[in-house]
Amino acid sequence: MPAIVVLGAHWGDEGKGKIVDLLSQDAQMVVRFSGGDNAGHTVVNDQGTFNLHNVPSGIFSPVAKCVIGNGVVLNPQSFFEELSALEARGVDVERIIVSDKAHLVLPYHLMQDGLEEAARGDVAIGTTKRGIGPAYADRAARNGIRVGDLLDDDALAVRLGVVLDAKNPILGLHGAEAPPFDEIYHQCREFGERLRPYVVQTEKLVNEALDRGETVIFEGAQGTLLDLQFGTYPFVTSSDTTAAGVYTGAGLRPRQLDVILGVFKAYTSRVGTGPMPSELLDETGERIRQQAHEFGVTTGRPRRVGWFDAVAGKFAVETNGMTCGALTRIDMLDDFDTVKVCSSYRLDGSVVDSFPASEALLSRCEPIYDELPGWKQPTAHLRNYDDLPAEAKSYIRHLERLVGCPMNLISVGPHRDETICVRPIV
Repeated sequence: MPAIVVLGAHWGDEGKGKIVDLLSQDAQMVVRFSGGDNAGHTVVNDQGTFNLHNVPSGIFSPVAKCVIGNGVVLNPQSFFEELSALEARGVDVERIIVSDKAHLVLPYHLMQDGLEEAARGDVAIGTTKRGIGPAYADRAARNGIRVGDLLDDDALAVRLGVVLDAKNPILGLHGAEAPPFDEIYHQCREFGERLRPYVVQTEKLVNEALDRGETVIFEGAQGTLLDLQFGTYPFVTSSDTTAAGVYTGAGLRPRQLDVILGVFKAYTSRVGTGPMPSELLDETGERIRQQAHEFGVTTGRPRRVGWFDAVAGKFAVETNGMTCGALTRIDMLDDFDTVKVCSSYRLDGSVVDSFPASEALLSRCEPIYDELPGWKQPTAHLRNYDDLPAEAKSYIRHLERLVGCPMNLISVGPHRDETICVRPIV
């Protein structure tokens, strides 16, 4: 030990990639346990800026094994493209390991995702159209193909035939048809040969590493409010994004997790549709979006932005049992005369301080703000908590009180070293 889980505390895009990259420098293993290439984790280091979609953000550690766990849905095509791009920039990818139980995202999943999203019209979920939802749906319906299936050509042929027989009627509802059997079978065989060197029973390696007392970081994708169970359903992702998802998504034996670290952004953002009480649809929102370059890593879509939502943040802390937090992008608020925090909601005339489960109720929630003085000083060059402006420290303490979680790390820029360690996370 320790076993460290890094999770998004709102709707994703909080800066998990940077935090995982920072912590992985002293880790022996980093494990992605959920999601697919709909995730976009940005890491900035001396080699440049990297946008990761499949590969764990620990890839820049000098020693850490990088595990793609069984809870991930893997698009082999984008995975190989990402490996090639990393290798071309001198990154060692030999330490990557892929679970034999991870499900695959195949071409017909992308077709289905796009067709179903278009059919939803005005009530579209806002998916990335990467085929993630259909792949997870096939997993639940027992119509999926796993990485391990690619390693046996004969068994693959039988399995693929069964899956396509089930898939084509679904696509047919939208006037489409999956690529021919021979085409997909040939492609899957190629994927299998290329994946073979990476494939192992990853859950065994993860538990053995923890038994040896090694540091293992579990890297979450998206954020708590996009969790299939606890998020703003139905405007959620298709996987388990909370700390509980580590157990099934990485094959972790039931045991105590040492650190559950929530990553919070100093303001709130969201990609796609669904309720967002503190969203700013004015010049202030556009100012934050442009200054912070809030555009999706995976889709390029402009992110919706708003003031920090402490009601949602407190819900994330309680749902995950977060032991500490990392507050990112506080430097993006350096120029504001005042900053606001959504401390409660007004719902149908009443004040509520809990996060509604119903999408309909949350859509009617209006933010109630606490207004604090801004610090009007640059913070990106600071490395010690005591050197932060008094107003910035007051803002941080206010967030800590509202969400019920200490902010052990403060990020003041994208680079690994642009981080203030207030106190150790372990």
